Amino acid sequence: MLLVAGDLLVRGAAALAHKWGVPSLIVGLTIVAFGTSAPELIVSVQAVLTGASELAIGNVIGSNIANILLVLGIPAIIMALPTNVAGVGRNAGVGLFATVVLIALIFIPINGPLVRWHGIILFSGIILYLIWMFGLAKSGSKDPALAEMADMTDMEGSPKSYGVMILFTVLGIGGLALGGDMIVKNATVLAAGFGVSEAFIGLTIVAIGTSLPELATVLVATYRGHSEVAIGNVLGSNIFNIFAVMGAASIVGPVSIPSELMVFDLWVMLAATVALTIFVLRRAPIGRKAGIVLLAAYVLYMAAVASRFVAASPSL
Repeated sequence: MLLVAGDLLVRGAAALAHKWGVPSLIVGLTIVAFGTSAPELIVSVQAVLTGASELAIGNVIGSNIANILLVLGIPAIIMALPTNVAGVGRNAGVGLFATVVLIALIFIPINGPLVRWHGIILFSGIILYLIWMFGLAKSGSKDPALAEMADMTDMEGSPKSYGVMILFTVLGIGGLALGGDMIVKNATVLAAGFGVSEAFIGLTIVAIGTSLPELATVLVATYRGHSEVAIGNVLGSNIFNIFAVMGAASIVGPVSIPSELMVFDLWVMLAATVALTIFVLRRAPIGRKAGIVLLAAYVLYMAAVASRFVAASPSL
C-alpha cells in the first residue's frame, strides 16, 4: 500500500505542478524527492504521534544501514557499480556529514530524546541541501542525479486530466496515511507479542520494507545497464532519511533513543557510511567481491541484532 500510494502521490502531484507551470527541476527537487521518501517519512511521523518513537529511530538507522550494505551489495554482485560519476563525491560528503550531525544531536544531551530543536536543525539540513542542489542545477551542473530528478517528473503513465491528477494525489495521501498506520500498529503488536522493543522491529522488518523501493530501483537500473544510478539513489535516500524523516519526526514529538542503539547500531551506520565514502573518494568501483562483503556484512549485522534482542527477551 505504501509503495503504490507513494507512486500515485508523486505522479498526481508532479502532473498537477506541471499543469500549473512549475519547472521540472523544482518538481524533481521537491515533489519527487519527498514523494520517494514518503514511506519512511509517514511511518516515522506516525510512530512518534502514536507513542512508538523507538520505531522511528530504528527505521531510519536500519534503513540507512540496509541501503548501503543490502541495496548496494546485491546489485554489485551482478554488475560493478561505478563511483566516479559526477556529483557522487559531493553527495557522499553530505551523507557522511548528515550521519555525524545525527549522532552528535543524539548525544546532546546524553540519554535524552530528540526533541523539537533537534528536529528543526535536521530539517533545516534538507532545506539547505535542496537549495544547494537547485543552485548547482541552475549553474549548469552535470550531476546525473539532478537530470534523473527532472526526468522522473515526466513518468510514463502520468495522468493527463485534472480530475485524474487530483484523484491520484488524494488516493496517494490517503494510502500513505493508511499504510503507515497499519505498519506502526502491527509493528507495535509484533514487538509486544515477541517481547522485543519497537526499535528491534524498526531496525529489521520495517527498515527492510521501507528500503525495498530503493532496492527495486537499483536492481532495475543495473539490469538495464545504468548501474551509475545505484550510488546516487542510496546517497540521496540516506540524506533524506536523516535530515527530512528524522527531522520531521523530531519536530512532531520527542523521539526516544534506546541505549542499545547508541552502543551498537549508530556506529554500524557510521562505519557503513565511512566505508562507502572511502570507495567514492578512491573512485573505485564496487565490484563483485565488494558486493559479497557488503551483503555478508548485512547478514552478520542482522544476526547480531537478532541475537542481542533475543538474549534480552525471555519469551524468545
